[in-house]
Amino acid sequence: MEKTLNVSHSESSKGKWTADLGNPAHRQARSGSYSPGSGAVSDTHPSQTQKRHLEGVLNKYTNLLQGWQNRYFVLDPELGQLQYFINEHSKNQKPRGSLPLIGSSVAPSDEFPYMFTVCAANGDFFKLRACDAREQQMWMTQLQLCGCTSSSSCNTSSSSSAGRTRSFSLHPHPIPQCSSISAQRKTPQHGMPASVITITHHKSPTASQRACSQHPAELHQVKEVMSQAEGQQKNLVNSIESLPSRGPLSSLDQDLLLLKATSAATLSCLGECLSILQHNVCQAAQHITHSHMQGSNTGKNMALSVSSEMCDNSSSESVDSSEEITDTEDNEEEDLGVLDDQRSIILHLLSQLKLGMDLTRVVLPTFILEKRSLLEMYANFMAHPDVFLAITSGATAEERMIRFVEYYLTAFHEGRKGAVAKKPYNPILGESFQCSWDVPQDKVRPLRTTSSSPAPAAAHSTQTASNEGLGSYRLRFVAEQVSHHPPVSGFYCECKDRQICVNTHVWTKSKFMGMSIGVSMVGEGVLHLLEHDEEYVFTLPSAYARSILTVPWVELGGKVSICCAKSGYSSTVTFHTKPFYGGKVHRVTAEVKHNPTGTIVCKAQGEWNGTLEFTYSSGETKVIDTSKLPVIKKKIRPLEKQGQYESRRLWQRVTAALKAGDIDAASEHKHQLEEKQRREGKQRTASSTTWKPKYFIKEGDGWVYHNPLWKTK
Repeated sequence: MEKTLNVSHSESSKGKWTADLGNPAHRQARSGSYSPGSGAVSDTHPSQTQKRHLEGVLNKYTNLLQGWQNRYFVLDPELGQLQYFINEHSKNQKPRGSLPLIGSSVAPSDEFPYMFTVCAANGDFFKLRACDAREQQMWMTQLQLCGCTSSSSCNTSSSSSAGRTRSFSLHPHPIPQCSSISAQRKTPQHGMPASVITITHHKSPTASQRACSQHPAELHQVKEVMSQAEGQQKNLVNSIESLPSRGPLSSLDQDLLLLKATSAATLSCLGECLSILQHNVCQAAQHITHSHMQGSNTGKNMALSVSSEMCDNSSSESVDSSEEITDTEDNEEEDLGVLDDQRSIILHLLSQLKLGMDLTRVVLPTFILEKRSLLEMYANFMAHPDVFLAITSGATAEERMIRFVEYYLTAFHEGRKGAVAKKPYNPILGESFQCSWDVPQDKVRPLRTTSSSPAPAAAHSTQTASNEGLGSYRLRFVAEQVSHHPPVSGFYCECKDRQICVNTHVWTKSKFMGMSIGVSMVGEGVLHLLEHDEEYVFTLPSAYARSILTVPWVELGGKVSICCAKSGYSSTVTFHTKPFYGGKVHRVTAEVKHNPTGTIVCKAQGEWNGTLEFTYSSGETKVIDTSKLPVIKKKIRPLEKQGQYESRRLWQRVTAALKAGDIDAASEHKHQLEEKQRREGKQRTASSTTWKPKYFIKEGDGWVYHNPLWKTK
């Protein structure tokens, strides 16, 4: 749909408001000042339920840099458009912007006083502010009337609709309108439009219920229109795919691929909005909710049945620590945007996806892969093992909880190497990763970086711990992919000398979210401090890959919890995603609370990949710069001494091809691994055999290391 139209505007006096009732003889004017939303409608005006032509100044949110600016707005009910200009003097020129009101929604906002938002059916929106509540209500009322009755006005004015062709299509039309599907079937080109069906996003459920009860038939008509639109979208996709692969207009044309992707995503989003509306306000949607719950339970039962088939392996090889050498791999990724040829592939992939689709079974292009397995990424969260081992040195339960929060907040930056968003290899079933760290004993101390005295440990960004036996603690890590559908990883880390270990299981759920991808980390971890007989249960945040068509970047989001039942201390950590307008990226806030007394003993804020500031109840502050924390390199066996299913040996040819920039070779090696996994899965199914993880066993809803430290205590 076109966003701007060349239209003629009715003449009005400077600084005046006009009420256009469709007849020039009925127009009335009232003087008003040139300020946001100024001007009121006189009492001689007709009922508020009739459309009026409005003009005046409103405060509009323009962009992040300029913020709110005064703009001159013209509401034309005949055209069903809201247009705006820089000022009143330029209103005879081309509009600076416009918004089609047919099918639009208008809602107040509590973000600023007298603010309201106008959202068009095509996804465009204006954020506006009036000068007072009266002007806000006047504008909102007229905008809602235009959105609800624009097409019905055409029934009483044949001349105004003579040149407007009715169509519900994905192709551009001068003036967007919609009518019931039955009217379209009878008169596809010349039929008169029926009442416009308006779906309004209400903040209040009761308001939505009132709307549904007043217009029960419209929802059914919307479903019919949506059904026809989906059919037209499929025809569009088929038409595009039937084009030749080469030539002036090919099926791989970037504009056509973008049209396929956006049209599918738009229809999917509209369908979800309609489902939500029906669920909230219509009794007919109860069976949908019931079906959804049944489907959800079925998925859980399938996951449990698959998991229950797996059992522990009685024999597991032990790693000879003398064979391990300091890791020399550099996990830094090049911070490059998406190349043109790669963008075409991504657009083609996006055209096949729907909003909210589970990406677990979707094969993603090889060029977006990071040169390491997901299991190794989990190991890199332990890049500050000295901070981890210092947790158990806390003299009190409060201090130990605070130290754990310090470690938790500083762990993620090293797991995410580089600003570019790339995807680690999906571990295949039975894949494992093992490594260890030698941590000098004199470095196992709490973080001491304060605003007044920086810690000496922050002088070097990277440090390799020496392996001199008595002077070091040995921290051992093992991870394994214990399930493929659903994809579940288990990892375990322990230090016998410090009597500390952590066991975690994570189910990664990836979803398509339009121009981004969301990954939920479902599961939990348990930190065991055996010396104090304490267990700390924690969860993990979600990750989001943003701007996947330009320069992808990663951010964390969601609220996680850390709690210790024995001591009564808990912590809530919130990873804030960047808001649409303004705001900072990678923000995180946290607080530590003593639940029996309700006392907050510590607060933290900052960036999880930058500077973190901790404030304690005593008034003391501590500043930690994650970019300056020393990194202790992990130790790992050479490839020739690793097992067949250990990550680096398993993916070595894919990694080598990616480093050489040979995407085709990397794709081929990756395909061979995936095909091998499929063949083995079919063989197990045919022989009715079950997969047995090597290092982890199923306990309840989670996975636990087969020989944890707390069992050998």
